[in-house]
Amino acid sequence: MAVYASVTDLIGNTPIVDISALSPNPRVRILAKLEGQNPGGSVKDRAAKWMIETAEAKGDLKPGMTVLESSSGNTGIALAMICKMKGYPFKVVLPENVSEERRQALEVWGSEIIPSPAGEGSNGAMRRAQKLAADHPEWYFPFQYGNHANPTAHYETTGPEIWRDVPDITHFIAGLGTAGTLMGTGRFLKEQNPDIQIWAIEPPAGEMVDGLKNIDEGFIPPVFEDWDGYDLLNKKTIVRPRESIEWTRRLTELGLFTGISSGAIMAGAVRCASEIDEGVIVTIVCDSGWKYLSTGVWTLPIDEVEKRAKATIYF
Repeated sequence: MAVYASVTDLIGNTPIVDISALSPNPRVRILAKLEGQNPGGSVKDRAAKWMIETAEAKGDLKPGMTVLESSSGNTGIALAMICKMKGYPFKVVLPENVSEERRQALEVWGSEIIPSPAGEGSNGAMRRAQKLAADHPEWYFPFQYGNHANPTAHYETTGPEIWRDVPDITHFIAGLGTAGTLMGTGRFLKEQNPDIQIWAIEPPAGEMVDGLKNIDEGFIPPVFEDWDGYDLLNKKTIVRPRESIEWTRRLTELGLFTGISSGAIMAGAVRCASEIDEGVIVTIVCDSGWKYLSTGVWTLPIDEVEKRAKATIYF
């Protein structure tokens, strides 16, 4: 077994597991890339590492500088971990209604949490971070929604890994959040085989599925437009919160303990499998389930879990 010089060297090269037992079509395989195996626990480790190291290489981030970002998801944890290792103070603008696990995970890495109003959600946190960044030009503000290093991380790593491990892939399905995973991975895969279909999973307008956004609600991530998202995507499909919870539970049948956004993506993969004649679908399991225990998603009645999910961001 190899010995690595740093924990950040462990980011990427995550395993892929066959979960075709959940496919409704015996002629369609479903494979899941387990991003919870990254050291920070999620797919966002890739973007965080790429954004920080790109900024260092360009001279935008220098020793001792403070890093600022908004997050209601795994990006904050990933940045906090890397900043702690590299000695950068880290400030995160965080909606007040995030889960306790989320807050504690950030505190583990010494983050300074700047609260933003719960009712404004992740978009409100982003706007406050943008104002703080304008007021403090001496800080480094990655701005994950508009940072090209975000999709580039997936173009350079996630896409090539999938193509290496699953050269017969016909469909790639991922959630639409910052759009980094979809844009970077999707572009790489399309360059290898233009016939590969790229599907985005998003929540209905006005409803919340943790970690995902509906771009018809007014905010379109700049990286989505800059990376020609409308041309790249073959389909967007809506997954409701209840479906996300149901499929998060179903994944445990195969030993996969995942976050709620992974359940949403799985719901979309199953829908895709039911609509096509044959193929090989690769999905992203964004993170593991440990940070979601307080949701009661596996233990409480599903109606109660769905209701609670509307009041608390469980990233």
